[in-house]
Amino acid sequence: MDEPHGTVEDRVPAAPRRAIQEPPHRLRRRVLTVLGIALALLLVAGAGLAYYGYQIQRALTSNLQHNAELPPDSSRPEPDAPPQDGRHAPVDVVLMGSDSRDLSNPDAGRSDTLMVAHLSGDRQTAYLISFPRDMYVEIPGYGQDKINAAFAYGGTALTVQTVESLLDTRMDHLAVVNFEGFIELTDAVGGITVDNEHAFSSHGYDYPEGPVELSGEKALWYVRERYSLPNGDFDRAENQRKVVQAIVAKGLSPQVIADPAAFTAFVSGIASHTAVDAALTDEVIRETALSLRLDGASDIVLLQAPVLGTDTTASGQSIDVVDFDQLAELGEAMSSDTMDEYVAKYPPE
Repeated sequence: MDEPHGTVEDRVPAAPRRAIQEPPHRLRRRVLTVLGIALALLLVAGAGLAYYGYQIQRALTSNLQHNAELPPDSSRPEPDAPPQDGRHAPVDVVLMGSDSRDLSNPDAGRSDTLMVAHLSGDRQTAYLISFPRDMYVEIPGYGQDKINAAFAYGGTALTVQTVESLLDTRMDHLAVVNFEGFIELTDAVGGITVDNEHAFSSHGYDYPEGPVELSGEKALWYVRERYSLPNGDFDRAENQRKVVQAIVAKGLSPQVIADPAAFTAFVSGIASHTAVDAALTDEVIRETALSLRLDGASDIVLLQAPVLGTDTTASGQSIDVVDFDQLAELGEAMSSDTMDEYVAKYPPE
């Protein structure tokens, strides 16, 4: 076998070099320089984050209105006792869609979109529950009628009171949203994609079965159409839930949160189209947002308040017949923070 090129001395490992010792004062200076650079970077990053937080807080404070009315305490269920083990209590927020762009008076305009957002105590799951507009229920002080009549009779306060009496559960907060303005957020987040169950067309837009990309006017007519759908208002309510889920999931996605301009525009867009009750302060919103542990759209569960089917009243009104037994189970699950068990028993179709 041929010898490697080079002399024997070339092939002998060289003795390790001794580390050159810097004078103590030079070493200290270098360490201080590195620490100074690191500290400066941290300060710059911290200032950026602080400014980012300030911009988000300003987007809320300067746009959100706190004038939506809840019912008087004397007509409401007692609040649930807070957990004793340090956990968060679940949160229930009534969401009402309004066609009024002037939310200085949340009782103005008409409302035919009614949902309850339930946030679990561990903050890992949100449940979005639709109440179809034709649910035939008892409206306190007015007798039997469609649930959307509560807004016409007594505004936001009576609507919340009606929901609370149905569920026998106290709602924590109220948000009245200009739904058309909210749908405009599809543009702010760069569009959304929903899984469309029934193909239909509306106002010049086609919505094929399967994944559909939505934004702007196309998104608006997607959530407003019901006459072209096989199950009418049930399908429309489902489409509304899907769009709300997609907007929230996209707005809270890492790519949007990592973009200060996009996320601030998203927060500002929600706030400018929303009026909430006085107790839902900026601080409460901030603390709740920081406690969220949602990972994406899969952690937002879409449900409908239970109905048995449809019927017609003696006066000829088409109504949705409420399943009051299952509705009582829904209210108990919301109150006891066991919505996961309710969903396991009554999975979404």
